[in-house]
Amino acid sequence: MKNTRRAVLKSLTASLFAPALVLAQPAAPAIRLAMIEGLSGGNANGGEAVFRNLVWAVERVNQRGGVRTSQGARLVQLDRYDSKGQIEEALSSLRSAIDDGAQFILQGNSSAVAAALLDAVNKHNEREPSRRVVFLNYSAVDPILTNEKCSFWHFRFDAHADMRMAALISVLREDLALKSVYILGQDYSFGHAVAREARRQLGQLRPDIQIVGDELHAMMRIKDFAPYATKIKASGAQAVITGNFSSDLTLLVKAAKEVGFEGKFYTFYGNALGAPAAIGEAGLGRVIAVADWLPNVAGAQSEAFYQSFRQRYPKAADDYVHMRMQLMIEALAQAIDKAGGTDPVQVARALERVSVSLQGQTGQMRAEDHQFQQQLVVGVMDRQGTPGVKFDVEGSGYGFRVVKTIQAAQAQMPTSCKMSRL
Repeated sequence: MKNTRRAVLKSLTASLFAPALVLAQPAAPAIRLAMIEGLSGGNANGGEAVFRNLVWAVERVNQRGGVRTSQGARLVQLDRYDSKGQIEEALSSLRSAIDDGAQFILQGNSSAVAAALLDAVNKHNEREPSRRVVFLNYSAVDPILTNEKCSFWHFRFDAHADMRMAALISVLREDLALKSVYILGQDYSFGHAVAREARRQLGQLRPDIQIVGDELHAMMRIKDFAPYATKIKASGAQAVITGNFSSDLTLLVKAAKEVGFEGKFYTFYGNALGAPAAIGEAGLGRVIAVADWLPNVAGAQSEAFYQSFRQRYPKAADDYVHMRMQLMIEALAQAIDKAGGTDPVQVARALERVSVSLQGQTGQMRAEDHQFQQQLVVGVMDRQGTPGVKFDVEGSGYGFRVVKTIQAAQAQMPTSCKMSRL
């Protein structure tokens, strides 16, 4: 039954890294990571994009012989569990992963799922201290996860929604011609957080801007966004602020294009997973996205990093690389090295102090709340080949030109976390 729910990445046999593995030949069992993600359903493409990134990151660790422990060198094995994007499926997958021997749980493509997993991990670790696990979060950005719900067992490697919003607003506030915006998002914890913070930051930094629409919709259930696009256009909005992702974003921007909306989109995830191709020419200079890294970040190291990923995954449809996921796996490897093994308490303590660098990108974990601190960039969609847009996205012919870089010290925000530590 488990085999119908998951497939195991057998990174040990990856021919790409066979020579290095032959030299290392660690005798100890592999360290098992369990990715619990929606690999079917409305955000399946997002889940598969995550999996590719994690595979690549694990391969990098294994290529250099794995991680050092008191048992000797150990390779890393990545197992995948399909949550179908549903909370109950995710909780069932968590139980299966722990039974299968995973000590590190990886998830991110839903803040609602992340909150449920976090609660389950906390209870499991208290109930079964001999089988504790650590939760690594690469994309669930509801601020509550490192504030009121912060946990010793949870580490977030993405900037949370308030941090991302601040980066977007830092660009929006400079557009003095902008006088009206429409806030649209998904009706769950993350969508509520985005809307709340958009209202707060606009009121504080651009009180002259009128919010002409503010609504939420069912997540991954809307097939026709024409009614929403029609309302947006009729409202007179000059821009839309949205945290939508996957089909909820691509269908929205397609509908907006079809009804003739000519305003800007300030997005959390407008830089990939079909969105640029869906928007097309209408998005040039008008679709803005925030990320921890973009392919057109300047510098030889950044360019080499991106080209390396494209060599590993040459298909245009697979072109969605996440620098933060690479840093997350590097951070875990470093923490296991420092802990001398996989004891969850020792690894968690090491993760609290971790500082990692990869191809010009650096980040540090803040021990206070387990929120990773890194630079953010904001990009605007433009045609490949224009200045600053060497690389396009997913073979669309469109890429994102970096218009602003927010250093880690400027991107960080205070926390209300009151964490109990072991």
